[in-house]
Amino acid sequence: MNHSTSRSGGLKATTSDNSTLVAFLLMVLFGGGNAVAIRLSNFGLPPFWGVATRVATAMLIFWVIVLVRRTALPRGRALIGAMLYGTLLLVLGGGLLYWSLVRVPAGLGATILALSPLVTLFLAWGHGLEQLRWRGVVGALVATAGVAIGVAGGFGGSVHVMSVLAAVAATVAIAEAGVVIKLFPRGDSMATNAVAMTTAAPILFVLSWLAGERWILPATPTTWAAFGYLVVIGSVVQFNLYLHVLSHWTASRASYAFLLTPVATVILAVLVLGEGISAGFLIGTALVLAGVWLGAIQSPPKEPELACPKLPTRAVC
Repeated sequence: MNHSTSRSGGLKATTSDNSTLVAFLLMVLFGGGNAVAIRLSNFGLPPFWGVATRVATAMLIFWVIVLVRRTALPRGRALIGAMLYGTLLLVLGGGLLYWSLVRVPAGLGATILALSPLVTLFLAWGHGLEQLRWRGVVGALVATAGVAIGVAGGFGGSVHVMSVLAAVAATVAIAEAGVVIKLFPRGDSMATNAVAMTTAAPILFVLSWLAGERWILPATPTTWAAFGYLVVIGSVVQFNLYLHVLSHWTASRASYAFLLTPVATVILAVLVLGEGISAGFLIGTALVLAGVWLGAIQSPPKEPELACPKLPTRAVC
């Protein structure tokens, strides 16, 4: 009996690992088009209005799924965690990313987002979730140098400094969202996303109003296509995959998806947007990838994240 149970448990664990890997690979595939789609959306919609309508539309889809499935909603600390997750990921991360991509080329934006694994590593260490290693420090320095080179001469023209800083701030906010959600009880991913988007959407609409943006609908088929991609694939599918991966992997390991997406984004940006790429950008991107590989991938944390004695009291095992 025990032998059978052990085999059944091993099979279940293997199936779970495989499904998480598939979810991770799909995240990378779909994430490659997000920066390009946001750039296309920004051509026809003001940035805060664009992200607000995207989040609000995806929110309605999530609520329909939750109601049809009769999924239990997060309560207590789980509810607080979902609301914080939505504020960090969608308001700070999404809002700043949309605003930055008005002036920052999609390829450069994706390269900056590739810093997410390193940022996550430091944030997870700060929250007591993972250990900090010397490779992480060295990798951070190399990757930062890569971003600096890419910004300085990556696209053969002037780069808007505030927009680049906004992209960096968005990267930090997105990384923090992935870490913070690990500190709270985990609920159903659909319900968590529904609550997160319900929290974020009103704030984003207020930001759009404060920015004096025009509240308009997409006027061209291209803008509609980009908006549809961002709602269905970039939000409903992508965010659900992200929470699935986060529920099975450490925060820093899940963030490795951001390392792999720039290649797809750059290729799409060249083909779809006609963005130019210079030698400086290629060198900078190579340094970013090398730095993240050294700091976050070559020697990942060996201890499981949910080592209860080392977690803060607010963390849940």
